[in-house]
Amino acid sequence: MYHHTHPQRSINRWHAFALLAVSFFMTVIDLTIVNVSLPTIGRDLHFSDTSLQWVVTAYALTFGGFMLLGGRAADLLGRRRILMAGLAVFTTASLGAALSSSEVSLIAARAVQGLGAAIMLPAALSIVMNMFEEGGERNKALGIWGGLGAGGATVGVIAGGLLTRYAGWQYIFYLNVPIGAAALALTPRLVPESRLATTRRRFDVLGAIAGTGGLVLLVDAISQAPNYGWGATRTVVLLATSAGLLTGFLVVEDRVQEPLLPLSIFRLRTLAGANAAGLLLGGSFFAFIFVGTLYMQQVLHYSALETGLAWLAASLTSVALAGVSQALVTRGGAKVVMAVGMTLIGGGVVWATRVPVHGHFLADLAGPFVVAGAGTAFAFIPISIAALAGVSEHQAGLASGLLNTSQQLGGAIGIAIASSVAASHTQALLHAGHAAPAALTGGFQQAFWVLGAIALLALPAISTLVRRDELTDAVTKTTMRDHSPALATTN
Repeated sequence: MYHHTHPQRSINRWHAFALLAVSFFMTVIDLTIVNVSLPTIGRDLHFSDTSLQWVVTAYALTFGGFMLLGGRAADLLGRRRILMAGLAVFTTASLGAALSSSEVSLIAARAVQGLGAAIMLPAALSIVMNMFEEGGERNKALGIWGGLGAGGATVGVIAGGLLTRYAGWQYIFYLNVPIGAAALALTPRLVPESRLATTRRRFDVLGAIAGTGGLVLLVDAISQAPNYGWGATRTVVLLATSAGLLTGFLVVEDRVQEPLLPLSIFRLRTLAGANAAGLLLGGSFFAFIFVGTLYMQQVLHYSALETGLAWLAASLTSVALAGVSQALVTRGGAKVVMAVGMTLIGGGVVWATRVPVHGHFLADLAGPFVVAGAGTAFAFIPISIAALAGVSEHQAGLASGLLNTSQQLGGAIGIAIASSVAASHTQALLHAGHAAPAALTGGFQQAFWVLGAIALLALPAISTLVRRDELTDAVTKTTMRDHSPALATTN
């Protein structure tokens, strides 16, 4: 049923994995690398305040919205071929973003960049799935992958701060060009080709357009509601149209012969629970970075570099604990580890609701950042494994695309909700006579409450959907036949 080529030596697999991991890390970093640069970009390109979030959400929406189509294309047309196509689109769009001279051109380039990531990422992850059999060695690879996902968001903020301070905001996009070009050149030499052997190559483009269009309208309606009003005709029409498109997406997926998202995959309860947790992880932590960055820059007047360095507390904590998380998951505690991770993220974000107008990093931010950073280490890794547990090889592209879709769309929707809540509450406080710094702080505090609640909503989903037996099979189905020394640290 499959045509694939497995590298003969373990070292070749890990060389290929390193290249794929770099490609993945680029896509994760680019979700957040623009955050600390937004005020600078806004001034240089004359953005309105309400348009500025689209520099982040345009990328997240096309990234998440076309991920499943990318996964389907990878399975049918060849995963290495699609990976290279995605790398080419992503790298070219990065150059376009760096050269942008207007609000429209930058948002458009970011949307195309997200499309490139959507093509590239599911291909990369399904190649990993295809190179490593389910069990200990795959868990080691997915553990590293999850660790990169956990650290990538905060590393992006730090890199953005450094580049904005010392080179200019354009270089946050220029950075991708040599890395992407090198990855593109090395892929044919290092990465094996694999694809689903079938004569039917149908693509559910209608489903992709309906789903993505519905989400774009939903995010726009939520984010612009503070300006137009929740009861305004524009807001109501956009929400209704969004609901219609998303309902249409589900109808199409239920009836089309080769659906983009076969709804039957959610019969795997652990996969369903992991994707619910992934959606809420993106909706809480990615949005926490967005709102926390605005608080530091607009209220505390941190520079882009100072803001980036402040997030180092979360990033270093996440990296430091990734190995602990991996070890605990390998010992069969994935469900508990996942729940602990989401609790820590929620707790860290709720702690941030105490930030004052004249805040200080050590007194007011370090604690929430460390706790939330620890949460990402304990959440990303088990979610990555649980979302792929028990998935058959012919659905590898679908499952990997679905997980990343959940996280990216969660991020886009979370940022829209947080922006709307913060803006509405800030405007109410300004109208009540509060000074601008106090009004802004009050708005951000309100947003943190909502984001903390979003993270904690994952707990009932994990409790009711994630099954220990499915996880145990995926985590432990291995080591009797594979005693590679490379696994000694994880077994």
